Amino acid sequence: MSRAGQWCVGASLLAALWGCGDDREPGDGVDETIDNVLGARGGVLDVRRSLAVTDRDILSRFSLQRVMDTLARDAKVKGVSGLDLFKQWWDTQNPKQGLGQGAHCDDEIDAAGRPLLNGYPYDCRPAPSEGVQASCTSFDDPGCAYLPIGLFNRFDLAPEDGSHCGEYRIIYAKQTGQTNRFDRNLVIFEAVLANPLPKQGLAGCRRIVEAWAELSWIEAPGKRADRLEEIYFRGTGPFPAVVRIENLGHNERLLGQVRTNQFIVKAEPPLIWTLREFKLSRACDRKSCRAEFVPVTVKTNPIGALFGDPASDAHAAEFQAAFLKDNVAALASNSLTDISMRVDDRFNSGQSHSSGSPEMQFQTYFAAAPRDFRLALWRSLGTLGCDITPEQLIARARTQTCAGCHQLSNNEDLGGGLIWPPSLGFVHVSEELPETVAGRVRYRISPLLTSSFLPTRARVMVDYLNDLPRRRRGWGWSVGGRTTH
Repeated sequence: MSRAGQWCVGASLLAALWGCGDDREPGDGVDETIDNVLGARGGVLDVRRSLAVTDRDILSRFSLQRVMDTLARDAKVKGVSGLDLFKQWWDTQNPKQGLGQGAHCDDEIDAAGRPLLNGYPYDCRPAPSEGVQASCTSFDDPGCAYLPIGLFNRFDLAPEDGSHCGEYRIIYAKQTGQTNRFDRNLVIFEAVLANPLPKQGLAGCRRIVEAWAELSWIEAPGKRADRLEEIYFRGTGPFPAVVRIENLGHNERLLGQVRTNQFIVKAEPPLIWTLREFKLSRACDRKSCRAEFVPVTVKTNPIGALFGDPASDAHAAEFQAAFLKDNVAALASNSLTDISMRVDDRFNSGQSHSSGSPEMQFQTYFAAAPRDFRLALWRSLGTLGCDITPEQLIARARTQTCAGCHQLSNNEDLGGGLIWPPSLGFVHVSEELPETVAGRVRYRISPLLTSSFLPTRARVMVDYLNDLPRRRRGWGWSVGGRTTH
């Protein structure tokens, strides 16, 4: 049932340009509080019901075993269980032969035998790190048990052409992380829902957006959980279930992924906290089929050396030329939630280290950049009328990476009066120290989400349901103006 009539706003959408020097009206495109966003648009949407669900009781229905078993059944590979799929996933962090099948961390190596992915370093993480999970005996094994800690609606990532309807996510945290800071691991299933009515364009996504919006006025937690179960495991309206192998990379466009935030380490340096990305794929030959998690590049994650001396990286000059052409204006935006960056996949690394490594220290590498690159950035910023420096622009670029968004950019001065809000220390949803609100236990979310990202996503969602005109950046951009996060 559509309740779009309850979303009346009564105010015209303000013009929303981006980039330094834009003539903006008050409140247009700037970071807003949740109350301001909803107050201006009817005050109906509850972001903790319709965008970021972290209630422990509701999440209890979304066990990792249920998701993995569902994916294993969907893959239709004889004899493969959800636990088998899970073990293969983490065996990718071990050197071959490991379990003997599937991808491994050293499938690509350099001349010295060091592991690579896409030509860049890709550290193996065998026992006692994440690779130890290839030996799990059950999902109840204390060393392999995970807690569901969040369901997230990312309709704002739907492209303007409506070729898909955004991402719908589930976040899990290793249970041991609640008590052992050196045994933390978080995974996030980022399922992309295809548009079931592609001829309608973005309008074909309406039913899934309405389904999430309706959660805002369902008071009973049990009924909200029922509705979310329907969305994720059975499907709603013309939309199939979210939890399907086709939504996590096994599709013609390779859309959807699973990302990880890994910190199972010895309590001694180097304490490398790393973020990685995987696709779930299924392949068949004449004899049998195989489903597996495959490590891929971390998107929008250029390695730091690309910002420095071209002599230190063969792709640096090409990357810097592309960076000047494609990214200065978007990174120079005067709103945190408008800052964005595009990176061709040939420049992406397979790992995004947020501690214990210099790989993502963009500003350090930039100090050795050629003079021509720095001068070209100054000229571009001057043309845009921006009162920020090239160094601050490079700092903004790092906010768009996993490592930057999760840790390295916390409280960083980005120039132009912008400060990047903090995470909860490497995470944006934490398994540690849940909070109790109105008698209900829920997992905490970061200041970056509450102060910037969630208000913007709420605005995008409500404006869509009200059929209000949207700012369009052009081909390839999402309805929320994002390419990352």
